[in-house]
Amino acid sequence: MTALDQDGRVPVGVVRVVSSTNADLVAAHGRAVERAWNVPTRSACIPDQPHGVHDEASHALAVPKIVDTARALAGAGCGAVLISCAADPGLREARASVGVPVVGAGSAAAAAALATGHRVGVLGITDEVPRSVGDVLGARLVAARRPEGVARTTDLLTDQGAAAARAAATDLVAAGAEVLLFACTGLTTIRLAPWVRSQLGVPVVDAVLAGGAVAALALGGRERYEEGDQA
Repeated sequence: MTALDQDGRVPVGVVRVVSSTNADLVAAHGRAVERAWNVPTRSACIPDQPHGVHDEASHALAVPKIVDTARALAGAGCGAVLISCAADPGLREARASVGVPVVGAGSAAAAAALATGHRVGVLGITDEVPRSVGDVLGARLVAARRPEGVARTTDLLTDQGAAAARAAATDLVAAGAEVLLFACTGLTTIRLAPWVRSQLGVPVVDAVLAGGAVAALALGGRERYEEGDQA
């Protein structure tokens, strides 16, 4: 059954990879997508991973949970699903298991960054750029930074983590980046992009919003197809 909002629109399902009982926190990325693209969302988090996906072990642990959560959102009527993690964990598996379009925030952001600027700087929480991002950027990746003292997405929620993120963004611009790509969706949570645009004067590709845009496009195409099919 399709779940419609009060205006009769089909929502995008948002999979959060940080486990939380705080409904406001779980819905934060969905609200950002709603504000940016005027599409309704429904959010759900995977269980038992309070620090999200931050290394190979947590990535592997998250994959089956992400698939189950994506399947549940699609089963509840979401017309497209966004995996709101720049590492795109479980993307291939979810696409094979879920009968609606599934979008990874990381690969969507990388594609958007290529369309935005020639020299891309990546800001994330790992020493290595996520493969989902690096494989798309290729030689257009000029520099990458991890904020000092930040190893998990929850580290960004402290004053020290936010300050370190601002410093790392400044370093990327100094290294020649013409556009910054946020390779951790926690950077959306702390609303770093407006600061970068106003203080550093470069465009920002936010993985949550880039993924939301692609999901909204996929959802729009699906809705038009179904409407035409019914006509």
